[in-house]
Amino acid sequence: MRILFVASEAAPYVKVGGLGEVMFSLPRALNALGHDARVIIPRYATINHEQYPVTTVIEGLAVPMGLKEPIMCNVKVHEKTFFLENLEYYEKRANVYGYDDDAARWAVLCRGVLEFVRQYVDWRPDVIVAADWQGGLIPNYMHGEYKQDPVLSKIPVVFSIHNLYYQGMFDHNFVTEMDYDDGQSEIPALTDQRMLKINFMRRGIRYADVINTVSPTYAKEITAPEYGEKLDPLLAERRSRLFGILNGIDYASNNPETDSRLEYRFSQRKLTERKKNKAVLRQKFNLPEPAGEDIPIIGIVSRLSTQKGLDLVMEVLEPLLENARFQFVVVGTGEGRFLQYFQDMDKKYDRVAAHLSYDAMLPPIVYAGADAILVPSRYEPCGLTQMEAMRYGAVPIVRKTGGLADSVEDYNPRNQTGTGFVFEPYSSFALFGAVIRALEAYHNEKVWEGLQKRAMQMDFSWDTSAKEYEKLFERAVDLHTRNALG
Repeated sequence: MRILFVASEAAPYVKVGGLGEVMFSLPRALNALGHDARVIIPRYATINHEQYPVTTVIEGLAVPMGLKEPIMCNVKVHEKTFFLENLEYYEKRANVYGYDDDAARWAVLCRGVLEFVRQYVDWRPDVIVAADWQGGLIPNYMHGEYKQDPVLSKIPVVFSIHNLYYQGMFDHNFVTEMDYDDGQSEIPALTDQRMLKINFMRRGIRYADVINTVSPTYAKEITAPEYGEKLDPLLAERRSRLFGILNGIDYASNNPETDSRLEYRFSQRKLTERKKNKAVLRQKFNLPEPAGEDIPIIGIVSRLSTQKGLDLVMEVLEPLLENARFQFVVVGTGEGRFLQYFQDMDKKYDRVAAHLSYDAMLPPIVYAGADAILVPSRYEPCGLTQMEAMRYGAVPIVRKTGGLADSVEDYNPRNQTGTGFVFEPYSSFALFGAVIRALEAYHNEKVWEGLQKRAMQMDFSWDTSAKEYEKLFERAVDLHTRNALG
């Protein structure tokens, strides 16, 4: 199949979060299966033009946006990545996100991509995959303006939800009745103020042939009010078209046997080498070497936000430190209250160390040196931290939600199964109990080594996920064909 992914970011050209990583790895995994997967993103000013030289495939692409004159764009290509070029909306911007006219920028991306597909005869996709709310108008445009188009009407569209919380240029929790977007009205002109009130996510869900999200459990969770972010009635209505596929991680770059960022490389057959990385971690974070018996290190590598369950950590960390022997490392940046809290803990306890800014070199050092990784998320569409940590032999302590529930099996002491420690209620007591269970298990060397090995043996490679996406795209083609016939 020929598959076109439409996204706001894609590594290595531009990466702000997990979406950029997915847009790097998934198309490559599909290409390895024999498909022809390509990506299209805007051409931002920050993309290194010398490192990634481009050639023009369409010049003067006229994109109708409800104005007197169309928006003029170019399309350029580097290897298998296309770039939609527009001076005003992309090239003059230093950042990917965070502008008052972001709704207009993503509307131009959505319609610009469709005009490109219509006019570019050298390569046409069998499936279009629109990622997150920024791509949400693609299914809407295809169902409306392009419904009778001889090219686009034949192509199914998959809408891919990476995080349901972000739905457009507004907070969906505080929308007045006047501003509410039911997702069925006509898309306004680019400069119309109503564009800022459009719920791109709702429209993507409503009109896509198939909807997918990034873990099977999250796909179920979002059809109920607790996780549905006020879109649960629509998602429940479209349940038969909603699927969950667990994201993967790049096994080439996340490999403890070859990772150049590690001082001591290791495998599950050489776990004694791994222990040397623990001393390196202590050294880098100025944690004291314990006198006598070794004690475990628990790590957090995370965006420091409410979603990540850090309010629970604030409730339990001090009681745990006062009642158990362990060291604690946190790496991340985010909300001010969490930055302040971890900074205070760092000052108060010599067993706590915090690095409160982004540094790409540190996560693998933490994964390879810490004994356990803590991911107590309030909700988690997929989560990559626990997968990367398991690859490096750090045992996860996670809440049973979304992709965490799909990727970590709770430790069972009776039959020695499981890959981590899982708690379900979103409460400080449940988190406290899970950490205590992990600390107790740590002191049985054979038990802990079994947990580490089972965690490292898990297959979270993109190869597995790509085969599931292959089936999803076949389903989308089949459903689209049936709809056209009937």
